[in-house]
Amino acid sequence: MCTGKCSRCIAVTLYPLAAISIICNIVLFFPGGDIKYAKDGHITEEVYYMGGLVGGGLMVLIPALYIHLTGQQGCCGNRCGMFLSIAFAAVGVAGALYSFIVAVLGLQNGPLCKVILVWTTPFKNNDKSYLTDDTWWGTCVEPKNIVQFNIGLFGTLLATSCLQVILCAIQMINGLFGCLCGTCTDKGPL
Repeated sequence: MCTGKCSRCIAVTLYPLAAISIICNIVLFFPGGDIKYAKDGHITEEVYYMGGLVGGGLMVLIPALYIHLTGQQGCCGNRCGMFLSIAFAAVGVAGALYSFIVAVLGLQNGPLCKVILVWTTPFKNNDKSYLTDDTWWGTCVEPKNIVQFNIGLFGTLLATSCLQVILCAIQMINGLFGCLCGTCTDKGPL
């Protein structure tokens, strides 16, 4: 496969991953689909870090747009364009790693929820993991099903960020080959 075609494939794959990251981060602001928790400030701390919106979203989407252009014929589809795609892909790796770290912290610390009458993060700094012992999940009385909500969305952010890191790293290698060997665009008859 030519380096230009590979760039297009990588970019087209990064678009939905960035969209999923953005959507997951936005949905995390509304546990149970209710805005009252966001209004009252009862949102898990890691949601405010915007790992999915900024890291896995914008910091991957902007490089994906440029990487897509390197696969086209024209000003970006040359050796210099492929060299620049290495830098853009590195920005994508940084954004995806930020999203990964925030998702890991969100899963490790658990959700902010109401336990009896107090809003707290009951699973933070515990010896036992709430992820493997679902009997603890009942300690959160409000918002309803907040533990499953957080696990599902932070788990999705974790998976998408892993894929983004892999794809952007592949693009860095692809960009190096494209810079050294050319983009192998159709040059026509000799």
